[in-house]
Amino acid sequence: MTGVHRPSYLRTFLILGRTSNLPTVWSNCFAGWLLGGGGEISRLTWLCIGATLLYVGGMFLNDAFDANFDRQHRRQRPIPSGAIPEREVWVAGFILLLSGSGTLVWMGASTAIFCLLLVLCILIYDAIHKAIAISPVLMAGCRFFLYLMAASVTAEGVTGLAIWSAFALAFYIIGLSYLARRESSRSAIESWPCYLLAAPIVLALLANAGAHQRPAFLISFTLAIWILWALRHTFWKPQSNIGFTVSQLLAGIVLVDWLAVGSADPIVAAVFIGLFFAALLFQRFIPAT
Repeated sequence: MTGVHRPSYLRTFLILGRTSNLPTVWSNCFAGWLLGGGGEISRLTWLCIGATLLYVGGMFLNDAFDANFDRQHRRQRPIPSGAIPEREVWVAGFILLLSGSGTLVWMGASTAIFCLLLVLCILIYDAIHKAIAISPVLMAGCRFFLYLMAASVTAEGVTGLAIWSAFALAFYIIGLSYLARRESSRSAIESWPCYLLAAPIVLALLANAGAHQRPAFLISFTLAIWILWALRHTFWKPQSNIGFTVSQLLAGIVLVDWLAVGSADPIVAAVFIGLFFAALLFQRFIPAT
């Protein structure tokens, strides 16, 4: 008996996959699906299943590629802590990516193209994100292609609003990812990338008019308050807590999605609000970063 407590295999899987962020993936799928005009619920279901497999597989490979870095700087991660062999993580990651791709490519030619672009972006990010300064752009690209892939399975396909909303989300992700990089590097934090977090609000205020203007304003206000609340823990507290800021901004992706849709429909609102609180709840049990 060594007395060393190791997490269960299930918990190790959940940590490796950063599964507390899955509500934001489902939210991206739901938003992209609505922006493309909606359609059959069965296609949305398969979309969410495929996107889940791609996300979890990408997170597995993220740890596999980062194994040497984690052995030096993040020894609590599953591979350096000995919770799971590195080889298993590599194998599981690629199996999940292949499974997710197989779930999605049959849904149409455009969906297959966006799926392949998404997988390519995931692999490039995982492989080089520690080595290049522009890795937040690659992370943003993953969410960008997820949005377009979601829209591609719908009745209308990839609309102009879906593309603009994907760009707005991408800017938000760049600002978020910049802070996430500083969590592990502990280098000086500059505030200017955080202004990118406001991109979805700017787009919503410019694009919405008439009946959509009021819900867009209310959701924008909610998102702005949430962003400021999150940033407060990094910039306006005596003890900076970047990890907490990043986790709160990750949950805020759901609010970005809701703002992109800009709908006051009670059912749509209930779905986004439910996913937002699910993300916060899951973070209480599984680390978001």
